[in-house]
Amino acid sequence: MRQIVSISMPAEKITQVKKRVKERGFDNVSSYILSLVSEDDDLISATDLRKMADEAQQEYEAGKSIKVNSVMDLL
Repeated sequence: MRQIVSISMPAEKITQVKKRVKERGFDNVSSYILSLVSEDDDLISATDLRKMADEAQQEYEAGKSIKVNSVMDLL
């Protein structure tokens, strides 16, 4: 079941959104906003990114990583 959501934003932002809808080939503003919400689900939070970086640093310091000059070295 679909519901209607009303948002308020400055006129220049509405113009920007409508421009992006056209530029990116969306049918309407709703489909553009739905796309943004879906993309947001895939984003990594700063906290999660920091945690992954810390874990990678610990693995590096423990000697659990290898140094390569390019991705081809892994093949």
